[in-house]
Amino acid sequence: MPAQILDGSATAKKVREEIKAETEEIKSRTGKTPHLAVIIVGEDPASVTYVKMKKKACLSAGMHSTVHELPADSSQEEIKDIINALNADPDVHGIMVQHPVPKHLDELDILATVSREKDVDGISRDSLGSLVTGEPIFISATPAGIIELLDRYNIPIEGKHAVVVGRSIILGKPVALYLLNRNATVTICHTRTRNLAAITQQADILVAAVGKPEVIDGSMLKDGVVVIDAGYNKVEGRAKDVGDVEFESAAAKASWITPVPGGVGPMTIAMLLKNTLKAAKRQMGAGPQ
Repeated sequence: MPAQILDGSATAKKVREEIKAETEEIKSRTGKTPHLAVIIVGEDPASVTYVKMKKKACLSAGMHSTVHELPADSSQEEIKDIINALNADPDVHGIMVQHPVPKHLDELDILATVSREKDVDGISRDSLGSLVTGEPIFISATPAGIIELLDRYNIPIEGKHAVVVGRSIILGKPVALYLLNRNATVTICHTRTRNLAAITQQADILVAAVGKPEVIDGSMLKDGVVVIDAGYNKVEGRAKDVGDVEFESAAAKASWITPVPGGVGPMTIAMLLKNTLKAAKRQMGAGPQ
């Protein structure tokens, strides 16, 4: 039986509708509007596109969104000065720095400048450390979107063997920690892992986050696995972008699978909005978070 689809587009639409309704209620009750500030350094085309998408999503949810566009040759201190001003602004509830930043900058130091209460991207040292201790305020949007998608489809996590292929601080490491906090047994694989297929074949839940096109195929999976493909790769000569998983062969083995596009991607922006709403509620004292 072919895999059932984990529809991130439909799920994200529902999440965003819920966020919009709650945002309107908060605005009516407090007179204040949740506000996300985004900092982008340089003009990387993909980053520019992502920032536009985030601003559009905020506006459609009834939130404020401001974008601080800085030249690629900006200094570390110039960026940190803007972050500190946003930290101190009571009308700004969430701050995110679009990554990657230009190579001459220390990204981790920049991220560490964002107030923990406003770190809606959830990838500073402080936020990642709180995930290790099991008490995070905000979880990075893509990992949070993956878990939200599993929960919305009532796919159990506790007691399952989750294999995460990838170890970035944006995705691989935080999703592994989040799964661990949800009582999965977690194995992390990466580019130096030997005999990758022998490990992925043990997975009840497989998260592909390595950033290489179709590096995982059906021969590397066991029957009934839940496949979460967080990759998004352009391949020369291919009309359609592809994930880290070869979809057709994986779908023949899996019980559930995310498509690319339309799987994890839409959930990322939805969860950024959810984190921004949570930040606003915490700072406004506007009810449970």
